[in-house]
Amino acid sequence: MSEDLSSNYKGAFGKRIGFGKRPALILIDFVEAYFNRGCALFADARPALDSAIRLRAAAREAGVPVIYTNVVYNKSALNGGRFYQKSMTLHNFIEGNPMGAWPEGLVPADDELVISKQYPSAFFGTSLASTLTTLGIDTLIHTGVSTSGCVRATCVDCCSYGFIPIIVRDAVGDRHPAPHEANLFDMDAKYGDVVREDEVAAYLKTLGASING
Repeated sequence: MSEDLSSNYKGAFGKRIGFGKRPALILIDFVEAYFNRGCALFADARPALDSAIRLRAAAREAGVPVIYTNVVYNKSALNGGRFYQKSMTLHNFIEGNPMGAWPEGLVPADDELVISKQYPSAFFGTSLASTLTTLGIDTLIHTGVSTSGCVRATCVDCCSYGFIPIIVRDAVGDRHPAPHEANLFDMDAKYGDVVREDEVAAYLKTLGASING
């Protein structure tokens, strides 16, 4: 096809949803495996983590719930299913493996929720949707790794469950720029809004101002 991608999608995809009124921030699978050069999952994602940590500080200041996910399998990986069978790397997340630990600079607070999952989406087989509904959340701000994997899967389910997916471009990462950019484009076109860190920070600041005011 000679037509460029943006022109092809124009008028069919890419409508903006915008921020809702009650957000939560999710940090998806920021664990040591993606930051350790000796691990096959290494994604050189430190800039994404740094962005997520800055947004976490803004979310805490605004009184916005912060949620973390990790992937944990039992010793025999019986709860890994086809996802574990397909992957060559998920053994790094068998319980007790140091690659599943939080990386430097990321320690959840005692009152923040950690969801341990076995599949790509943070919604699949977990209490996330029920928790967000109970809290009256309408918007889920996505950060994490990897863009083409668990971030995308969470974004699609987020949309399917009726929450607004906001994907922070600066705060998601992948092992290669091609799937990273392709999936950002696709999520922005069809499921949620891909936005910059500064846009989210400004949004969170307005929420904090209304709470403190």
